[in-house]
Amino acid sequence: MTSTASVTTLLGVEALICGDAMRRILELVQRVAQTSASVLITGESGTGKELVARAVHHHSLRCGKPWVDVNCGALPEHLVESELFGYEKGAFSGANAVKPGLFEIADKGTLFLDEVGELPPQLQIKLLRVLDGASYYRLGGVRKISVDVRIVAATNQNMEQAVEAGAFRRDLYHRLRQLHVPVPPLRERPEEVVPLAEFFLAKINPTFHFSRDCHSLMRQYPWPGNIRELRNMVYQSSLLAESKEIGPADLRFPEPLGEAACGICATATVARESDTGSLESMEQATILRVLRETGGHQERAAAALGISRRTLSRKLKTYREEAGPAS
Repeated sequence: MTSTASVTTLLGVEALICGDAMRRILELVQRVAQTSASVLITGESGTGKELVARAVHHHSLRCGKPWVDVNCGALPEHLVESELFGYEKGAFSGANAVKPGLFEIADKGTLFLDEVGELPPQLQIKLLRVLDGASYYRLGGVRKISVDVRIVAATNQNMEQAVEAGAFRRDLYHRLRQLHVPVPPLRERPEEVVPLAEFFLAKINPTFHFSRDCHSLMRQYPWPGNIRELRNMVYQSSLLAESKEIGPADLRFPEPLGEAACGICATATVARESDTGSLESMEQATILRVLRETGGHQERAAAALGISRRTLSRKLKTYREEAGPAS
């Protein structure tokens, strides 16, 4: 764990804060949390959007009031309205008692709508009215209910594209987006990878640690599944490791990136043990090896190396120029 990393607890969940990107996000959250603005958090799956949502409530004036979260994509479409707004006894078959909705349960607190882009169109209209302060009825109800709820929403969808395609109401999108917090993917936060991996490993088995080769390998892997994939890899690797020092052979990456990434670490290990050649020559050997392992596929090789296709092309051009014309 780096000296700049810090562990914090947000609504009972312990989290490691490390890296400039997440610190900037949480500093922004602390500044705006005490307002009543709705917050829309966007980013790929597994980047830490729920952590940001919890931070909003944790730092708000509502922190002593209810925190309620719901995954809109996990609810069957016919149950979304009854879950959010509740129902009266006898409203439909099986409604044997009054059930308050999540809005009522979250009154005076925060309601976190995860995967808000999955809300069915008819519910989007009712949600917009409630967010604008309108009272509503439970299903089968005759008495209007008013609530005071702060909405925090999250999605891994491109909401602007969804709006343009007509899948999401433009007015609701802008109502949810009073404050927009984009969370970058883990591949754009490489300084966080090793501290997070060590943090997860300490939770699983504090007597274990990763080797230096693993650190190099984990920084270069692009983590398409983000923090969720990293945590899963740490868990699997710790279970399968043959010693307390987890080495490259113990890491479990998806194929085909895993083979290429292991080639990176193997090359780095050989270069360090032999102590010959410059850093530039080691880098060149690594790039050429990964290209061989990916069959010369530059896009796959760039992804395995954790660099852009443009950077890879530029380096290959440099190598050709240094080699001179073919004899």
